[in-house]
Amino acid sequence: MASGDVHFFGHATIVLETAGARLITDPVLRDRLAHLRRVHRRPADEVGPVDAVLLSHLHQDHLDFPSLARLGQRTRLIVPVGAGGLLWRRGYREVEELRVGETTRVGRVRVVATPARHEGFRPPFGPRAECLGYVVEGDERIYFAGDTDLFPEMASLGPIDVALLPVWGWGPTLGPGHLDPGRAAVAAARIGPRVAVPIHWGTLAPRLVHRWARGFLTRPPLDFAAAARRLAPAVDVRVVPPGGFLHAAEPLVVR
Repeated sequence: MASGDVHFFGHATIVLETAGARLITDPVLRDRLAHLRRVHRRPADEVGPVDAVLLSHLHQDHLDFPSLARLGQRTRLIVPVGAGGLLWRRGYREVEELRVGETTRVGRVRVVATPARHEGFRPPFGPRAECLGYVVEGDERIYFAGDTDLFPEMASLGPIDVALLPVWGWGPTLGPGHLDPGRAAVAAARIGPRVAVPIHWGTLAPRLVHRWARGFLTRPPLDFAAAARRLAPAVDVRVVPPGGFLHAAEPLVVR
């Protein structure tokens, strides 16, 4: 991967490479997750070494301990305030908690914690932690929204080269605290990125459900692109399938 690469492993798992650093967001690298099954399979060993993990919140489809174990307990974890104790008890020692507005560095890359409007409780017994998005400032400014609904501060994130915006979830219906395709298009209009990539779709599904209700796995990014053409016509929408790859400054390349 070259600087500026975005590799979408599915759901909210993205490998970013910029300014010499490799970061992974919300790694889910296995084929089964509780009652969910991975519809698109991507070998976990293709992730390769990373310099840091960015965790947006504590829900199991974003913080998956078996997936973190594949990356190694010495991997640096950047997490919301309130998440550190849970990870420490699991043996992770390179854990850094951030609040909204706080920053840290990974090599030459600056990571800024941004708001997210989402529920921060980890079922079934807790704990509770903040929910975050992140702006990764390297050779480009890349915004990873995590899991969120619309929030006013989206309009003040600053110039964004690539916005990674959730457009759905893992089932036929979508609960509160999420962006659907139309609301994600509103987010794109507020943020005004050069490129918007829909994420959080087409990867996980309840067992057997995908066999009779496949629309929720394929329609959300297309509906988002259509809505963005109306609401944010200046934004270049790149629909990257799970397992796909793009270089932000070049046309989409799917591998």
